[in-house]
Amino acid sequence: MTTIENKTFDEERALYGSHDVLLKNSAFDGPADGESAFKESSDIQVDHVFCNLRYPFWHDHRLTIRNSEMTELCRAALWYSDQIEITDTKMHGIKALRECSNVTVKNCDIISPEFGWSVKHIRMENCTAQSEYFMMRSEDLSFSDVRFQGKYSFQYIENAVFENCSFDTKDAFWHAKNVTVKNSVVKGEYLAWYSDGLTLIDCKIIGTQPFCYCKNLKLVNCEMMDTDLCFEKSEVEAVVTTPVISIKNPTAGRIRVPSVGELILDDENAKAEILIQEQKKEDGREKMCACA
Repeated sequence: MTTIENKTFDEERALYGSHDVLLKNSAFDGPADGESAFKESSDIQVDHVFCNLRYPFWHDHRLTIRNSEMTELCRAALWYSDQIEITDTKMHGIKALRECSNVTVKNCDIISPEFGWSVKHIRMENCTAQSEYFMMRSEDLSFSDVRFQGKYSFQYIENAVFENCSFDTKDAFWHAKNVTVKNSVVKGEYLAWYSDGLTLIDCKIIGTQPFCYCKNLKLVNCEMMDTDLCFEKSEVEAVVTTPVISIKNPTAGRIRVPSVGELILDDENAKAEILIQEQKKEDGREKMCACA
């Protein structure tokens, strides 16, 4: 492997077509403002590198990035690449990580609108992220200890598991398919509309009008805070451990909940069974009120 250290590159395609290269303590920066530094390269390791120019890692194979920084000017940093590992790195340019596969991201700080579109097989651990349309149309996601803030996250994703995460987001999980969320906080408006196969286990859900027009929705021992007009036209099996402000016209399934401030059933197709726990107990057993 060729090692390159303490260099600054600003020309167009500075290291185009490189193979078996370790780049250390270097920068892509300068007045020539060149693009596509490592385009069409393979077996590349980048360590303590400052990326301040556009499109540095396109069409790359077997790429490792450590202890580095991609600035706001580093647009679209990784596209059409595979077998990528990124650790302890700032990713602050718009549209990073698109059409990539087999990606691991650990201990990173992400500030990147339109991050992670159409990515396949991505694992993310112990990261913070700010974005809009985060991970849209991506598949096979495994996230743990990820803290996200933004809007329109995880739309159209398929086959994903999220554990010990915190998402402060609007319109999350729209049209998502086969997604499991465990031990996490999901805060935002209009969560998971049009999803199919979404399961939440031991989660806290916060915000107005969640889970409308869903299919195969499951909630297992979840808290719901400040949630109103829930489950409209959805197929749902839910065990909710906290009172809910209002439930509106769930289509099918069963919802078990301690109490509901308002139960709206003005649609003839609202056939779900709603089991409301009353405060009164009889014979040592909780008394339930079934509504349909």
